[in-house]
Amino acid sequence: MPAIRTAPAFTAVIAGLILSVSSSPAMADIDPGGGDTETQVDADADEKTLSATAGGIVYDRSKNGKGSNAGPVTPATSWTPPPCYYAPAYTPAQLQKKLEPIWAVDSTGPEWDLTQRDRYVNGKPYKDFNKRKAGDGYWWDSFIPEGRESAPGAFDCDKPYFWVDKGEPPPADAPEAVTPEILAHLAYAEIRVPDTEVSLAPAGTTKVNLPTWAWLDKADFKPVSVTASVPVLQIEATATAVPVSLKIDPGTPDAETYPASGVCDLVGDRIGTPYAKGKAKETPPCGVKYLRSSGDGSYPLKATVTWEITWTGTGVDGEQELPDGEFGAEQDVVVQEIQSINR
Repeated sequence: MPAIRTAPAFTAVIAGLILSVSSSPAMADIDPGGGDTETQVDADADEKTLSATAGGIVYDRSKNGKGSNAGPVTPATSWTPPPCYYAPAYTPAQLQKKLEPIWAVDSTGPEWDLTQRDRYVNGKPYKDFNKRKAGDGYWWDSFIPEGRESAPGAFDCDKPYFWVDKGEPPPADAPEAVTPEILAHLAYAEIRVPDTEVSLAPAGTTKVNLPTWAWLDKADFKPVSVTASVPVLQIEATATAVPVSLKIDPGTPDAETYPASGVCDLVGDRIGTPYAKGKAKETPPCGVKYLRSSGDGSYPLKATVTWEITWTGTGVDGEQELPDGEFGAEQDVVVQEIQSINR
């Protein structure tokens, strides 16, 4: 996966897709959804993840994995989400409201104040916060995704607030400017998948040399997705994770897995087959056989699901690949010796 520095593609993707907003005074105070990096949530009491705005981007997490044990996937490669990006953040009035109190309270001296006022008020290069262009564009700001503050490059987006007219690309010296591809990568980082505690038969406690069947409940095992968008630019991207396989690690070398690789593929809408009465002498399509007792303890069986992740977005034809993700969980399995009776 190449590094995310896609500004040259921005013009082709965005130029014809920008939302056309009237420049009348009534439209001048449209909130681009940026501002501070705090997260605002607009949802009902039962669904707190439907539409959350953070750092100029709106996330729709309504189709994400649910449950207290849901978690983020770990990329199967060295890929990481972008450490920082630029996005529309303020109208002229909003930037004025943000900066003037800072100049009054947090001043670092008259030279700094003058530099700031020259840039945004005195026409070097902007005059009066660009109010004459209210409704025709937005001030852009830099953002660091939540949890990425200590990531390498997190503070590389150090360009001061800059203005971009609607329908125009960001400046060339802001290569981290938001695009559908960047939105897809940010959405990837927001994906949460359900836990991977597999159903076992026998459950919890098994016997030495007894095949243990393993499977995942199809009701909880289904695709999840997150959509990230910038409404004022009318661009979006959806990252979708689809479960494709389950890898079983018995937690001890004294075990055999079914199949031998330990990787159980998705067949239809299920991984593995539930055990049913009468299958005791059959070999499970997905499972494990322990060759040694766990003694007074247990073995930490780990089940890891691989999720195939793709994205679709504004101006993009078809599905685009993202690195596979993995998510696993451990569960204790007690293995007992088979007791024999000597007569």
